[in-house]
Amino acid sequence: MEGVGGCSIMDVLIRNARRQSVFRAYTFPYMDRPNLTVLTQTQVIKVTFEGRRATGVELVREGKHFRIGAGREIVLSLGAINTPKVLMHSGIGDQSTLRSLGIPVVQHLPGVGQNFQDHVGIGCLWEHPEFPPPRNNAAEVTFFWKSQSSLATPDLQTCQGEIPIPSIETAAQFAPPARSWTMLAGVVRPKSRGRVYLSGPDPDDPMRIEPNLLSHPDDIKAALACVELCREIGNSQALRSFARREVMPGNLKGSELRNFIRDGAISYWHQSGTAKMGQDATSVVDGELRVYGLNSLRIADASIMPRVTTGNTMAACVVIGERAAEMLKIAHRA
Repeated sequence: MEGVGGCSIMDVLIRNARRQSVFRAYTFPYMDRPNLTVLTQTQVIKVTFEGRRATGVELVREGKHFRIGAGREIVLSLGAINTPKVLMHSGIGDQSTLRSLGIPVVQHLPGVGQNFQDHVGIGCLWEHPEFPPPRNNAAEVTFFWKSQSSLATPDLQTCQGEIPIPSIETAAQFAPPARSWTMLAGVVRPKSRGRVYLSGPDPDDPMRIEPNLLSHPDDIKAALACVELCREIGNSQALRSFARREVMPGNLKGSELRNFIRDGAISYWHQSGTAKMGQDATSVVDGELRVYGLNSLRIADASIMPRVTTGNTMAACVVIGERAAEMLKIAHRA
């Protein structure tokens, strides 16, 4: 995925025919440890401070508010949407925006919630002549490819799925049959950038998400190349016995194909970048995941990525978590 590209069986975490979460793999085996407490059905509201030092978190559980103190450090790992949400409710973000919402400013960091990135996918569908039940992950093959041969690394990824994966708009337009299969054309080196921001001062107010997917013209060009490549493969002689007909997009051209791509765009659920690591004015954490201007607060999730990974984000997030653990062990001589 960071090299010349190619095709392979998907490398996914499956045990006993079910996807296994990182929590199940890393945390669940140690749930009986006395120094580990897992609270379910609990919402983190904000981080509390004494001056510049993070001292705890405020939570809501079963309708009751309470606070948990931190003797050493706090590590936020809430993802690219909820991590900036908690930061902003804690007074960390763009000071003018926070003040307009009546949130006291603890640290002015204008990059919080900015630099939003995601992988966008467009479902290209074929009707299967039979109706084989989905197996394993329901998607077993992927390829990474370049929209232009001059690129240093692939900018396209497609997952072949054994189920139909249309958007709401394309499902309404094309009415794909249930026994369809998909080649999900993905743009994995996006130049488009979006943002997430608060809709109000109350923690229960929903986040506003402006993903701006395909807003950069180069991303549209890449998406066009990927859809055409998917159609070429899906309609090839090698797959003829699996395709009764091409359901969508069909032989669309020009503006019609561009409209299909915009209507068909869905998320790969690889949101990232909203509390990025770096040294410029919009950076939120340093090279050791520490939030700039504050003590005892780190972030360890996809929000710290300066750019989204070329491939899926789960393995990269595991690496971020493991590196964070190493940093904490060194810092506290654990």
